[in-house]
Amino acid sequence: MDSPVTMTRAQVLARIDHTLLAPNATQLQLEDACLLGHHLKTASVCIPSFFTGPCARMLADSPVKTCTVIGFPHGNHPLRAKLHEAEQALVEGAQEIDMVVNISDVKSGHWRHVRKEILQLTQMTHDAGQKIKVIFENCYLSQLEKIKLCQVCNEANVDWVKTSTGFGSSGATPDDVVLMREHSRSKIKAAGGIRDLNSFFQYCQLGADRIGLSRTAAILLEYDARFPSE
Repeated sequence: MDSPVTMTRAQVLARIDHTLLAPNATQLQLEDACLLGHHLKTASVCIPSFFTGPCARMLADSPVKTCTVIGFPHGNHPLRAKLHEAEQALVEGAQEIDMVVNISDVKSGHWRHVRKEILQLTQMTHDAGQKIKVIFENCYLSQLEKIKLCQVCNEANVDWVKTSTGFGSSGATPDDVVLMREHSRSKIKAAGGIRDLNSFFQYCQLGADRIGLSRTAAILLEYDARFPSE
């Protein structure tokens, strides 16, 4: 696992999903987010699903992935709606899908429905040759519910489990990343409330290999000030 001392600037950027999901984000701001991700060579740029096509076109000549969100931010869309949204995003060029579980189903103990949704969305994404992250929204869940979701995601062979949307009552926590790392065979994405370089390094050291950030430029400035030789 990389430590702050050994992570180069490029390695830091390669873990970042540069994110702009604010409901009041303008088309110009979304374009700027794509340009910044392209310029910095982040792992991906994560944008609302309606902006998938323009994002994919702007990133077409780069290794930066087009990432979008499905059922965002509350997860309570009907499965058919989520499948249609994901299918459209994949057709338009999404390479990574971040889908929000149906939080109500999880809290209600409707695990058959939860399993069906995760399996079908994962299968659709993998059939298209792309990857999926499942967002738990841990701030609303008990420890047992988080562990059960990890187990369902293991069955579905999802690519990442993700802590949060960033729009719940709280975001990522170290304890949640440790718990998910213990119970998940998937990779871990930490997101929500990660606002400085120390927090970024902490989540990496705990086992997250992707970090969702809206403050990418500010954290990169902090890195450059701390490690000027990089």
